[in-house]
Amino acid sequence: MPDQVRVLEPWLDDWVQGPQLGPPSSWGRPGIALLFNLECAGCVSRAVPWLKRAELGLRDHAIVFAVHTAYGHRVLGRDAVVPNLERFARDFARLPFPVALDRTGDWAEEMGAQGTPHWFVWSADGAVERSVYGSQENALTRLGYVLEAWGAPSDEPTG
Repeated sequence: MPDQVRVLEPWLDDWVQGPQLGPPSSWGRPGIALLFNLECAGCVSRAVPWLKRAELGLRDHAIVFAVHTAYGHRVLGRDAVVPNLERFARDFARLPFPVALDRTGDWAEEMGAQGTPHWFVWSADGAVERSVYGSQENALTRLGYVLEAWGAPSDEPTG
């Protein structure tokens, strides 16, 4: 993915948990997003727990959030997705970061996601710095290198 500032219009506007975030160019610091789906085993068993652990060391360094997307999965009505997503984020995973909903998968597709889980990393100026697909050790190791570059504590997960 080219290193250029990409502000997708419209930016994510359906947030089911936490504060609504503006586009990356408004953050003033780097950020990482996980695109996931509750029907994706790798998302729920590896990617979400990894991001939750990583967020502990990133609170002072970066914006962290997740996007539940239908990209590559069934497109369901908002009423069918939101109650389960809210329960997952609040009661099961106890996610400490904002969660947005990309109900149709259009945002993920425009971003160039390859499926779920997919990660996007933005630099402090809002440019897409990395695009990583998957939750296997190789993908999580590459994301761990990003955390190290941001100065996150060395005990953060790298795989």
